[in-house]
Amino acid sequence: MSKVALPIHLSDAYWETLHPPLLEAGTYAVDPEPYGPPWRPWEEVGAQEAATRGVFAPLGALSDGPPDTVLLTPGDMRGTGLIPERTEGYCMGINGSGGPNLACLGCRLPVGSRIDDCGQWQVVRLLPQAVGRLPGPLERPVMDWADLSADGPLWHGLSEYRDIPAGVALAHVVMASEGGPVEPAPGPVTELLGRALAALLPSGEGAKWLDLAGPGLGEPAAELLLVPVHPQTAEVWQPRGGAVAVPVEAALWAELAFPPHRTQLPAVGGLPAGVERDDPLPPHPRMPFWPSGDAFRHTLARMPTVQEPWLRAIYDHRY
Repeated sequence: MSKVALPIHLSDAYWETLHPPLLEAGTYAVDPEPYGPPWRPWEEVGAQEAATRGVFAPLGALSDGPPDTVLLTPGDMRGTGLIPERTEGYCMGINGSGGPNLACLGCRLPVGSRIDDCGQWQVVRLLPQAVGRLPGPLERPVMDWADLSADGPLWHGLSEYRDIPAGVALAHVVMASEGGPVEPAPGPVTELLGRALAALLPSGEGAKWLDLAGPGLGEPAAELLLVPVHPQTAEVWQPRGGAVAVPVEAALWAELAFPPHRTQLPAVGGLPAGVERDDPLPPHPRMPFWPSGDAFRHTLARMPTVQEPWLRAIYDHRY
């Protein structure tokens, strides 16, 4: 198993929707935040205790479960079985809401929870005390920055949920704006964040320029630069100039920087002479693109600067 960065898609999910596995086969991640029952309402936890947990703005509830659960895809599990009396779920699966629902087939002790209900990512969360490392094959080599491209190893099924990493990126842009106007570069940056930035921040003179930068793109002249987060190490690509690096999930960044090439021509050969294609244009989206509001607030709540009045006002506005 190879360790990867904690998937940013954990910050949101689509209600009453069946989700794919959160992680690729053969990989795992560690979630530092507490997870699982019991859950305590924000009013009971209080701002001071919440801040010690890294949460700086009101949320619905906080978990008193164990931190550092180990996440992996359900298909990578071996030697465990479901605990029949803990198969709670909403409608299409199980969610671990009653506590660990997986037990070791050898000792019968609870080891974690399988989650595959609608509105939740398919994942197994193993209790930290139930996990140990054994000698084995070498992990996957760390990917070079130059390998980040939309047609490369990052292109996977989670790309259809691009509004979630976009919501996280939006939170970082708003924080970096310091409450002033931001002007996104024309093209993919404006298409992704332009409408949301116009709704959240003031307009006018002195706007900070927001553009893309990273491996293969160079470093354009801008105060704010959208740069990739390494999918394995969680390292943020750093510009060499004085611009502020705004982290973006690697797959979304690659889609913006190097749009995947999709051709309507036959994969082999070509069309006969004199023949023209009559394919319909791709359908327009049903509504304009908006970054995920839940992912946006989830990210802001974990930034100490959300306590500043101007940013707290944006958070409380419930974008």
